[in-house]
Amino acid sequence: MALVVALGALTVAVWWVWLGLDTEREFDQATQTTSGPYEAPQVIACALSLVVLAVAASWLLPVVPVVVTMTVAFVGAWSVNAATKDGSGLWVVGAALLTVGMAAGATVIAMGTKALRRKYKR
Repeated sequence: MALVVALGALTVAVWWVWLGLDTEREFDQATQTTSGPYEAPQVIACALSLVVLAVAASWLLPVVPVVVTMTVAFVGAWSVNAATKDGSGLWVVGAALLTVGMAAGATVIAMGTKALRRKYKR
């Protein structure tokens, strides 16, 4: 149980470090458009950090707790932040898409890690 709680806390920490601290939107004078707050390199770094965390967690925990914990923790952290900043309600669509992506990604990584562990355990 302690490992699951630690995994949830580390997942939220990954979100916070890479995405949660960045709240600034960029305005491009040339195109008159606003973008952000995230830039591609920080999203890539966040994804890579989540992969490393999923591999480590999958080495120690079964697949289902890894997938559920990481998905709920990351989407929950993102959703709380998004809901407080989006008056349109479209954050719900983002949360749904993020849930599917997180669950799928964590499942692939966790199952792949388990397969590798079985292969090299012999």
